[in-house]
Amino acid sequence: MSTKSRRVAEPAKGPEPLRRSKEAVKAASLAAAYELLTEAGLSGVSVDEVSRRSGVAKTTIYRHWPSRTALLFDAVMQFAPRLQTPNTGSLRSDLTSLALGLAQRLQTGRWSSAMPSIIDAAERDQEVAEFQSRTHAGMMSGFGAIAARAQARGELGPDFDVSELTAAIAGPLFYRRWFSRQELDNAFVRGVVERALGWSK
Repeated sequence: MSTKSRRVAEPAKGPEPLRRSKEAVKAASLAAAYELLTEAGLSGVSVDEVSRRSGVAKTTIYRHWPSRTALLFDAVMQFAPRLQTPNTGSLRSDLTSLALGLAQRLQTGRWSSAMPSIIDAAERDQEVAEFQSRTHAGMMSGFGAIAARAQARGELGPDFDVSELTAAIAGPLFYRRWFSRQELDNAFVRGVVERALGWSK
């Protein structure tokens, strides 16, 4: 066989498959998990589906996260929108700014559409309940920071219970977003803050 014939018979070599770094593999897995969560709720997320969408093998995913819930927690911590905690020097203006930002996220953020499915699953699954509690604490942490500064300025007493103030403001916003489905307009949000401050005095 001639040299030319041998060259024709040899299979063409394609490009070498790309090897992703550990960081790239984790990033792809987290992004896929968060996309699935916000698209279809908790029931739409499985390690199989995360593997399919991200192109990362299931065994690799489990090497980084021991469970679906652990993967979801990291995904939410990385991709869920964070509310900036204002620091205007006034309890009223800080709370108003934070509440307005929360209301906007509840109406426009993809994360808020996934929350009801997580809350529902938390009623029957302890691991999901812990996941829900931790993510909720992160979401509400701004209220604690604002209250601590207000206490340092003397606007709130040292024994003030910030959890009650948080509930007085976030509760009505959650009710309108997921139950009555009324508009979370600025006038309503500002009124919620004023009523909560009146109660806290």
